[in-house]
Amino acid sequence: MGSFSIWHWLVVLIIVLLIFGTKKLRNLGADLGGAVKGFKDGLKDAAEERPPEAAPSPSPGAAPQQVTGGRTIEGEVREKTTS
Repeated sequence: MGSFSIWHWLVVLIIVLLIFGTKKLRNLGADLGGAVKGFKDGLKDAAEERPPEAAPSPSPGAAPQQVTGGRTIEGEVREKTTS
Protein backbone atom coordinates (compact mmCIF):
# COMPACT_ATOMS: atom_id res chain seq x y z
CA MET A 1 0.00 0.00 0.00
CA GLY A 2 2.71 2.49 -0.90
CA SER A 3 2.12 5.60 -2.93
CA PHE A 4 0.03 5.36 -6.03
CA SER A 5 1.78 5.12 -9.38
CA ILE A 6 0.98 7.35 -12.33
CA TRP A 7 -1.28 4.63 -13.75
CA HIS A 8 -3.49 4.67 -10.67
CA TRP A 9 -3.92 8.44 -10.96
CA LEU A 10 -4.72 8.16 -14.69
CA VAL A 11 -7.44 5.59 -14.01
CA VAL A 12 -8.94 7.84 -11.30
CA LEU A 13 -8.84 10.83 -13.68
CA ILE A 14 -10.60 8.86 -16.43
CA ILE A 15 -13.32 7.70 -14.03
CA VAL A 16 -13.87 11.26 -12.77
CA LEU A 17 -14.10 12.54 -16.37
CA LEU A 18 -16.62 9.83 -17.25
CA ILE A 19 -18.78 10.58 -14.21
CA PHE A 20 -18.78 14.37 -14.32
CA GLY A 21 -17.88 15.22 -17.89
CA THR A 22 -15.44 17.85 -19.06
CA LYS A 23 -17.94 20.72 -19.23
CA LYS A 24 -19.06 20.30 -15.62
CA LEU A 25 -15.44 20.03 -14.42
CA ARG A 26 -14.50 23.14 -16.43
CA ASN A 27 -17.37 25.07 -14.84
CA LEU A 28 -16.40 23.80 -11.40
CA GLY A 29 -12.80 24.93 -11.94
CA ALA A 30 -13.92 28.36 -13.13
CA ASP A 31 -16.24 28.77 -10.15
CA LEU A 32 -13.52 27.72 -7.73
CA GLY A 33 -11.00 30.06 -9.35
CA GLY A 34 -13.48 32.94 -9.16
CA ALA A 35 -14.15 32.24 -5.50
CA VAL A 36 -10.43 32.22 -4.67
CA LYS A 37 -9.91 35.45 -6.61
CA GLY A 38 -12.84 37.10 -4.81
CA PHE A 39 -11.47 35.96 -1.45
CA LYS A 40 -8.03 37.41 -2.22
CA ASP A 41 -9.56 40.70 -3.40
CA GLY A 42 -11.64 40.88 -0.22
CA LEU A 43 -8.56 40.40 1.95
CA LYS A 44 -6.68 43.02 -0.04
CA ASP A 45 -9.55 45.53 0.28
CA ALA A 46 -9.89 44.92 4.01
CA ALA A 47 -6.17 45.48 4.52
CA GLU A 48 -6.28 48.76 2.57
CA GLU A 49 -9.34 50.14 4.41
CA ARG A 50 -8.00 49.67 7.91
CA PRO A 51 -4.87 51.66 8.73
CA PRO A 52 -2.43 49.97 11.08
CA GLU A 53 -3.29 50.80 14.65
CA ALA A 54 -0.68 51.74 17.18
CA ALA A 55 -1.81 50.41 20.53
CA PRO A 56 -1.48 53.15 23.14
CA SER A 57 0.82 52.09 25.91
CA PRO A 58 -0.80 52.63 29.30
CA SER A 59 1.12 54.81 31.68
CA PRO A 60 2.27 53.18 34.91
CA GLY A 61 -0.33 53.45 37.64
CA ALA A 62 -3.14 54.24 35.21
CA ALA A 63 -6.46 52.56 35.86
CA PRO A 64 -7.41 49.89 33.28
CA GLN A 65 -10.40 50.56 31.09
CA GLN A 66 -13.15 48.13 30.16
CA VAL A 67 -15.37 48.73 27.14
CA THR A 68 -18.89 47.29 27.18
CA GLY A 69 -21.70 48.26 24.86
CA GLY A 70 -19.82 51.21 23.41
CA ARG A 71 -19.30 52.87 26.80
CA THR A 72 -16.01 53.22 28.62
CA ILE A 73 -16.04 52.25 32.26
CA GLU A 74 -13.11 53.40 34.32
CA GLY A 75 -12.30 51.73 37.58
CA GLU A 76 -9.70 51.57 40.28
CA VAL A 77 -8.70 48.67 42.50
CA ARG A 78 -8.16 49.45 46.15
CA GLU A 79 -7.04 47.24 48.97
CA LYS A 80 -9.71 46.22 51.43
CA THR A 81 -8.98 47.59 54.86
CA THR A 82 -10.37 45.97 57.96
CA SER A 83 -10.80 47.72 61.28
